[in-house]
Amino acid sequence: MKKRIGCLHAHYSNIDYIEIALSAYDVELSHFVDPGLMVRVMSDSDFTDADAISRVKEQVEWVVRSGVDAVLITCTNYIALLGELATNVPIIKMDEPYFEALCEIDQPQTILFTNPDTVRGTMNRLQQYAKSKQKTLEIEVQVIENTFELIMSGKKAEYQEEVVDFLKKQQQRVVSVAQLSMVGAAQQVESETSQTIINPLHTLVTSMVKQLNLKAKE
Repeated sequence: MKKRIGCLHAHYSNIDYIEIALSAYDVELSHFVDPGLMVRVMSDSDFTDADAISRVKEQVEWVVRSGVDAVLITCTNYIALLGELATNVPIIKMDEPYFEALCEIDQPQTILFTNPDTVRGTMNRLQQYAKSKQKTLEIEVQVIENTFELIMSGKKAEYQEEVVDFLKKQQQRVVSVAQLSMVGAAQQVESETSQTIINPLHTLVTSMVKQLNLKAKE
């Protein structure tokens, strides 16, 4: 029997990543997208953290009521805002398997972002996760400046080109990308070079297959 998964995204560009990543499994995906929330968080000074938290919880509860077997949240900012929410179905947070992979690394590493407003929430969650695993991480955070506006305005090709160019310069340390929108660029650099780049999509699929007992299509 197919698993029904409700996917909550901050931008439409994330849909294809999830569809392709889970295409080999017997799942039915429903996508829920609200790019307006992050626009307000970044640009509306009257829109408080409490307003944003309330909106994310409202969105998740809406997805749950659509009759899914699990909810997948792909936006790291949404995850940071949500915190803990009791529901009758599993809530899968894309960053947790990614954090697990980072905690297995015992050397200096660099985490790349394009959205500066995602950094604080993601890094706070990573440090809390590492503390729970009794791990100490040596991490440098870098933001690829002036790129996130490209993906938010639908300029996906230009966005990927900027991220690819930046990634190709990062060959001295263990590198990962923290946002789903950066996965395409990371995969391109891996295919063109010998560099391994950790990305949250690969770790997510591995975790979901195990957690939800997903079956491969026959």
